[in-house]
Amino acid sequence: MSADQTLAFETNCHIFDGCGFPAPGLHSFVFKPIFTVAGIEFNKAMLLALLGSIAIIWFFWAAFGKAKVVPGKIQMIGEAGYDFIRRGVVYETLGKKEGEKYVPLVVSLFFFIWVMNLWSVIPLAQFPVTSIIAFPAGLALIVYVLWVSLTFKRHGLVGAFKNFTGYDKSLGPVLPLAMTIELFSNLLVRPFTHAVRLFANMFAGHLLIVMFTIASWYLLNGIGIAYASVSFLMTIVMVVFELFIQAVQAYVFVLLTCFYIQGALAEEH
Repeated sequence: MSADQTLAFETNCHIFDGCGFPAPGLHSFVFKPIFTVAGIEFNKAMLLALLGSIAIIWFFWAAFGKAKVVPGKIQMIGEAGYDFIRRGVVYETLGKKEGEKYVPLVVSLFFFIWVMNLWSVIPLAQFPVTSIIAFPAGLALIVYVLWVSLTFKRHGLVGAFKNFTGYDKSLGPVLPLAMTIELFSNLLVRPFTHAVRLFANMFAGHLLIVMFTIASWYLLNGIGIAYASVSFLMTIVMVVFELFIQAVQAYVFVLLTCFYIQGALAEEH
């Protein structure tokens, strides 16, 4: 439960009671530290990230630690998820030969992001870890470093420069301008949008769910009950919609990751 929800419920604040609507805001994403070690604060978002990581490791260990020819339920689910990302994302963008070595990374990214997003609709947690910009930024940085290093490794210094700038001498007089724009877009805008796309969707989705949840409680008084029921219905709709968006955003993140890797490995640009 967010700080806004806790405040609204604990103060028993309703419409017509003379108290204003406790609107959610940036403070909905700020949590008091659970404990501090060596000056480092460990808060709710970090705890959820840790628990999510442990859950993912446990699941895949249970699924593939002692894999059987005739898979059990957990192994079957694990194989389905793994195969979906391997074939539907990696092979489709990078091909089987080039892409096989990147399957573990892409699968790990997908399930980590998905689980971090899922915390938003899990009771007691009710907070998407990826709505804190540091987490998407860290993941995007991993992809960025991989993409840049692969580009230099595959094409060398000059080839990498051409790759980053989209060098094409057929552009003639506009080539310098086109190269500048392409360089700025690839090295600065690309990693920024890769992180912000995930962050913004989870941030906005969580804010909407919190707003309708608080509104349901706030309107639960007198004639406001009718409006409270509508707000509660919207809360359910938003939660269902958020479940869809959570999976889509994880998919989009890894799909873009594969496209970046593909661009680094491509022979001609």
